[in-house]
Amino acid sequence: MAKIDTTSTEVQTSSESALSSSTYSSPESLNFHDKLYTSRLLIVPGTDRSYKVEKATVVVPASDIEAVKFLKASDEYEPFKE
Repeated sequence: MAKIDTTSTEVQTSSESALSSSTYSSPESLNFHDKLYTSRLLIVPGTDRSYKVEKATVVVPASDIEAVKFLKASDEYEPFKE
């Protein structure tokens, strides 16, 4: 009698659920266009956090309240329209 191997199905099912749960748990980010420079290092005032501007774009986590406030208040950056 042949043995039925269920391990590949179980592994696939568990990896699919892990993938879908990691997709939903990833932090949301916001993109801003740098009007002056195509690349530079943005240091968030009053913090030790920094973000790279690459191709005139800086991406910050939506949870970084200080960075989001700074970027929205600055004339040098504008949020990407989605």
